[in-house]
Formats: sequence, structure tokens, C-alpha cells
Amino acid sequence: MARPSMSRAPESTLSAYPLRWAAACAGTTLLPHLPRLPIWLGALAALILLWRVLSQTKASSAAPRFLSPLLAIAAGGLILFEYGTLFGKQAGIALLALLLGLKYLECQRPRDVQVLVLLCFFLQLGLFFDTQSPLTGVGALAGAILATGSLLSLHTRHPVRAQLRTASVLMLQALPFMIILFVLFPRIPGPLWGLPADAFSGRTGLSDSMQPGAISELSQSGEIAFRAAFRGEVPPPALRYWRGPVLTDFDGQRWTTRRTTTADQPAYTTTGTAYTYDMTLEAHSRRWLLALDYPAAGIADATYAADFTVLSRTPIGQRMRYAASAYPHSQVGQNEVPASLDGALNLPEASNPRTRALAEQLKSRNQRPEHIVTAAITWLREADLAYTLRPPRLGIDTADAFLFDTRQGFCEHFASAFVVLMRAAGVPARVVTGYQGGEINPFDNSMVIRQSDAHAWAEVWLAGEGWRRVDPTAASAPRRIDGGLAAALPEDSALPFLVRPDLTWLRTLRDRWEFLGNTWNQWVLGFDQKTQRSLLRRLSLHTEDWRQMGVAMSIGIGGLLAALAWWAQRHAAPRDPLQRAWQRFEQKLARAGVPRLPWEGPADYANRAASHCPDHADAIRAIAHRYARLRYSADPTAVDGKALHSQIKRFSI
Repeated sequence: MARPSMSRAPESTLSAYPLRWAAACAGTTLLPHLPRLPIWLGALAALILLWRVLSQTKASSAAPRFLSPLLAIAAGGLILFEYGTLFGKQAGIALLALLLGLKYLECQRPRDVQVLVLLCFFLQLGLFFDTQSPLTGVGALAGAILATGSLLSLHTRHPVRAQLRTASVLMLQALPFMIILFVLFPRIPGPLWGLPADAFSGRTGLSDSMQPGAISELSQSGEIAFRAAFRGEVPPPALRYWRGPVLTDFDGQRWTTRRTTTADQPAYTTTGTAYTYDMTLEAHSRRWLLALDYPAAGIADATYAADFTVLSRTPIGQRMRYAASAYPHSQVGQNEVPASLDGALNLPEASNPRTRALAEQLKSRNQRPEHIVTAAITWLREADLAYTLRPPRLGIDTADAFLFDTRQGFCEHFASAFVVLMRAAGVPARVVTGYQGGEINPFDNSMVIRQSDAHAWAEVWLAGEGWRRVDPTAASAPRRIDGGLAAALPEDSALPFLVRPDLTWLRTLRDRWEFLGNTWNQWVLGFDQKTQRSLLRRLSLHTEDWRQMGVAMSIGIGGLLAALAWWAQRHAAPRDPLQRAWQRFEQKLARAGVPRLPWEGPADYANRAASHCPDHADAIRAIAHRYARLRYSADPTAVDGKALHSQIKRFSI
């Protein structure tokens, strides 16, 4: 006996309509990734999509099935050649971009479009791996709406505007669920996509070492390093020194940090005017927290190094917010330990002989260390040193080359040479790196500090006073402190684009955009683990209790589903009066033991009911005949409709 076939009916082939939607979805998803992909890879993915679109955009023009596996293997080889791996963030995004084009190349059936849309969703998520700006969110939202429209195109065929409206309504219906999950789902610190090889790759900013040219390269970037929102008085430009790594050890070419002790409190007494602010620090993958000199106690989850650097307990792998206060006029380090002072005097032997000779001259003419410092600053001011973003290369003796040969340098050249000069004269000194300055965004009154504000200065130790800040750059470029980078450099210098003083209108647009970005950061991206815990505690929920969180999410999502079901029921298309009348007739016959079968039309149903109830056969057939005439007539009359209602109302068994 033959077994009946259990195979499914073959899927229908695609028409041009869903293919056009799939092409729009794939192109919109791929476009934002192109600047981050290798040129050849982006061009190849775009060409694959374009070729398929131009070849009549129909299923019959799809590539042969055997071609796709071969192209996929070739794509994997190209990715491996470019990145050296098939894993990781960048390689994974590149592979998905190529697979997206290959999938569109073989689209022939509805399930192919469904797989393509799933790939689009993954790539839209991948946009947030590099940046989480509002513009990224808008791009991902546009792609998601087109992806939803592509799925709708498999079942409906409406004009583009109507299709987009339906897709947008579906996205809006998902918004309440997204808000509940956003608020209640446990926040996990660090990026979810971070693999050990590239979790924090691509970060820019200060380093724990410095050599000539390092900060001048960094200062050509207009990226935001951090923002500070002051809760009262704003410090004047001369006090806007944002402390970062302190560099003590010097090998003749490179300055590096020295390991110091840490404590939960800073080792000095705060005096003078206090400035309180809220800091939003961009991720830089290292432990130091930028803070206005000199940072006071109270920064959450931070420790304070003996050199007054503020350190996080873990590397800063994501944007971080913290409250801080500073006392710029405090005296620090009066009780410095001898070992620390010895380290602040070390110099490589036989290095920088001309700088050492100058130090001996200054020392012979000035007995007190503070007088030596003043004399050195005077010498720098009179030496006609030039402040430039493009200093020439220095030789082995960097201080000698800068002070006596090239006489051109950036802040790290000034700070390094000055500290070498001080140490050669017997005055303990060290280099401090960080940022100097900051500009107020007029749209939210926050102070924005950019990578172009990166700076290096010096600290000298004086008995009875402690560590004193000395900025040797100000000796040759005093306008750097009050006017920023653009004011200090010569007029013919190649400035970062948005730092140029002749582009005021463009900086205004930038300020507006950064205001929107800051609002997005504070209210969306800034909703981190600490903020979530604080909010949920006010709601009497505890993030440590997963069962309680699960119940809260279930109640919220269940309530939303119930509300949507009620709304859908209220706004469902009402049944027409003729249908309601016929359903009442069906209910009467069902109570008599003759329910209508799903496949029965009015005439067949009436014949079966009449044979079951012969005493009412004429009435049953008459009602069914009139209903069928009214339902399928091209021009039903209101009189017949009222007659049908009366017949059904009088009918009883």
C-alpha cells in the first residue's frame, strides 16, 4: 500500500515587488557601513546589490544556486586576507556585509527574503559597535522600517507610502515593549560584542608615555575627550587644567609613569575656591579619570595616587559619568617622601650637555630653587621659541635639539625640555599630561574638552610649598592658555578643520549637534548599571533579585499585550449589519443541532438544515435565499435588508 506523500507544497517564486523592497532594505543597511569597510570590500558588496537590481529585479534573474557557495568561500578568503581572522568585530561586520549581497544575489523565494532581512537586522545592530550617536540611531531605525516593509511585501502589495506607514505603525507598537526592556533588563557593564582581541580597540586619547610629537598628533583631532557641567561658578581659562597621567621616569627620549601608592582619599588639604561639576568621560581603555586640578575626595569608585592622579578601579571601557570637585589653589605635596623626590631628579647620564650647561648657569646666578624656576621661564621667553603643530624631528638629545637648534615645538617639547632643565639644576620636576582649556556649548552650558585641547605642563617641587604647576608653553605662547590652540598658533598653521576661527557658522552647527548628542548620551546611553539600580530602588525593586526582575518584566509586557489586544478589539472593523443578522440565524440553527460547517455556503447550509428540520424547511430556504441575494447582489436594497432582519427575528425552532 502506497504511503501518502508528506512533502510540502513548493514555495511560490518572488515577484519584482518584494525584491525591490529587499533591495532598498539591503542598500539602506549597507550604506552606513561603507566608510568603515575597506574600499574594495564596500565596492564589491555594493556592486553585487547593484547588479542584481539592474538585472530586471525578478526571481528569474537570480544567480545559479551553485554560484553562491563558491562566492561565499571566496568572500571568506578575502576577509581572512584583509583582517587576518574571521572573528572579531570588524571582520564579522565585513563578512556579514558580503554575505548580505550574496544572499540578495540568490533571492528566489519568500524565505530567502526573510533570511536577508535577518542579516539586515544584524548589520543594523552592528552600526552601534563603533558609535552610539543619535545619527546612528536614526540610520538603524530607517533600516528597521524598511526591513519591516520588506516582510510586509511578502504578503501585501500597497503603494510605497502606505507600506511605509504600516511598517512605521508596527515599529511604534513595539516601542512600549522596548521601553520596558530598556528600563528593567539588567545592564551589563562593557560592550556585549567585545571579544578579547578587539573589545576596546580603536580608542584614542592620552597615553601613559610621552615622547616628542605624541600630543601634537593628538591635538589635530576634534573628537570630544570629555564634558563637564559645572554646578555653579565656572573656573577661568587659566585654571582649566585637567589632570591626567603624571610622567616621572625619563630615558632620554620617552617619559613614562612611575608606579605609586594609592589611597581612598587625596593626600592634601583642600583650600581656596571649590569648583563642583559633573563629568562625562569618553571611553579610553585606561584607568585614569580626568579631573580638574586639584581633585578632592568624593569621586565614586575611584582611588587617588600619590601623584594626585585619580584612578578608576577598572579600565574605562565605556562612557562614564561621575561627580567631582576641585580646589585649584590648594598646596599639594609639602610632605613628599625623599624617594619620590629622588625619582624627580633622575636624568640619563651624559645626556643633553648644552641643557645641563644652561642649568649650571642658572643655578650659579640664583641660589633659591624658586628663583631658578623664574630665571628658566625668563630664558624660555627670551629664546624666541616657536609654538607649532608640526615641529621638526629631534636628535638623541631632545632637550638640546629643541632649545638650541630647531627652537620649534609643541607643548610636550616645552614641558619635556623644561623638566630636564630643572632636574639638571637640582630642582625636582616632572611632566603632567592632560588637557587645558575647554569651551562652553551655549545650547546646554556644558564645557566641552576635545582631543585638540590635549596639553602637557610641568610641576616643580619647592620646599615649604610642595608641587607648583609651571606651564612653560605659556612663556612662548601665552595665548594658548586663554584662547586655546587656534589663538596660539601662527595664522598660516594648518589647524583642525573645526578649530579654524573663520568657520563660526559651522561651529554653531556643531554645537547644536553636540547638544543633541549630549542629551542622547545622558538620557539613553548614560542609563548604565548605576543609574538603573538607583531608579529601580526608588521603585522598590532590586536588580540582584532576578526573580523579582523577571516578574516585573512579565507584568509590564503582559499588561502591554492586554492593552494592545483591547485597543485592537475596540478599533477592529465592525461587522456589517447583514453579517450580524446572518450570524444570529446561524446561532438559532446551531441551538437546534445544525451548526454551520466551515466550508458551507448559504445554499448548502440551508439545504442541510432543511432536511434536519423539515417542519421549518421553507422558512430556512427563504432566509438563506434572501441573504445570498443581498450578499452577492450588485445593488442590494434597504427594503430587502429590513425584510431579512424581520424574517430572522420571527424565525424560531
